[in-house]
Amino acid sequence: MSGASPRSSDLQPPPAETVEADVARALAEDIGSGDVTAALLPDVADSAYLLCKEDSIVCGRPWFDACHRALDPEVRIDWRVQEGDRVRKGTVLATLQGRARALVTAERSSLNFLQTLSGTATITATHVDAVRGTGARVLDTRKTIPGLRLAQKYAVRVGGGANHRIGLYDTVMLKENHVRAAGSLTAAIHAARAMHPTLPLVVEVESLAQLEEALREGCDRILIDDFDAATRRDAVRIARSAPFNGSIPLEVSGGVDMSTLRSIAEDGVDFISIGGLTKHVHAIDLSLKLGPPPG
Repeated sequence: MSGASPRSSDLQPPPAETVEADVARALAEDIGSGDVTAALLPDVADSAYLLCKEDSIVCGRPWFDACHRALDPEVRIDWRVQEGDRVRKGTVLATLQGRARALVTAERSSLNFLQTLSGTATITATHVDAVRGTGARVLDTRKTIPGLRLAQKYAVRVGGGANHRIGLYDTVMLKENHVRAAGSLTAAIHAARAMHPTLPLVVEVESLAQLEEALREGCDRILIDDFDAATRRDAVRIARSAPFNGSIPLEVSGGVDMSTLRSIAEDGVDFISIGGLTKHVHAIDLSLKLGPPPG
């Protein structure tokens, strides 16, 4: 992995109350009526260390910390890396000092957050690196783990990607069903503008004729879904020629994987949305072990 780190503004996690709510659900799910195994340990002061067992981008520190502090408000967590850092296999990420039972009880929930969000950030960075220099930006989708949308979309930003709409409420997206119901693409655009004049409007088109119609009527972004390479290049040429002159960015979605990503970006599109960033998560291999770190 290579390339510049994300902007500091991209590293702002969701509000503390969102993180705490995520953690409360996770701990309640795991602990239930009580950790019967941790109860076998003496409730004494102890230490632990957090080990990363594969190359990754670190993401999820706020959730990791909140898990441990929920069970031991006095726990001390000393991070050796920053959020968004690229680390190598074998890196000790942090050391902890706290109560032995609390360290053990919080272990799995804290690692679940960190491994999932680090995995999301890491795969995002791989895609961002693949399009570097083309001008295309990598977007996520709404294909997120239920209940962890804000967390995963934060991880995408940490990995250098950008967020598409957060939910169904913050951006209007016109697709085939809307065009069918309205009678035409133009009518659907007019209806959307009339009902939601202040929201961003993204329009999906299925042909070059619809592309030109959307360009004439105006919107904030045009989604060209499942165009073949030749038609995609024609779409870029049309969108950048007079009288449109690239005023409305083009987004590609569908049929995107690592084997096609670079060529799609080189065709000149502005955005590429990829559901796999948050849907096909490879969790990073981490472990939390009691005792001092080796060496």
